[in-house]
Amino acid sequence: MKTANGVEVEPLVDLSNVDLSNVNLSGMDLHRTDLTGANLSGANLSGANLCKADLRGANLTGANLTDADLSYAELECATLLCANLTRADLHGVMAEGASLAGATLTGANLRRADLFGVNLVNANLRKANLRYADLRDADLESADLRCADLTGTRL
Repeated sequence: MKTANGVEVEPLVDLSNVDLSNVNLSGMDLHRTDLTGANLSGANLSGANLCKADLRGANLTGANLTDADLSYAELECATLLCANLTRADLHGVMAEGASLAGATLTGANLRRADLFGVNLVNANLRKANLRYADLRDADLESADLRCADLTGTRL
């Protein structure tokens, strides 16, 4: 049970620890879904609504999240190795300790995202909106930040 401003909020659907690898979930409405520890490797989540979803510890290796809405999602300790997050909306996301090594985040909205300690080695962040994001202790080795908006970003 999560709390939001002191009010208890239940997830709409509980898919925690479920194997959804290589499943086509494009365009699905999964907002507020509990996907903690779920295996979504290779899944097609393009255009999916994952707003406020709980993806802590989930495996999204190689997943297609193009144009997905992950705003305010919880991605702490999630694995998104080589995931495609082109134009994804990740504003306000909590992703402390997540691994996005080799991920494509071209044109993604990461405004006010908590990316503390995130692995972004070899990630493509071209034209990403990182305004006011927290990138302290993040590993940005060989990350492509060309034309990214870093206004107010904490490094």
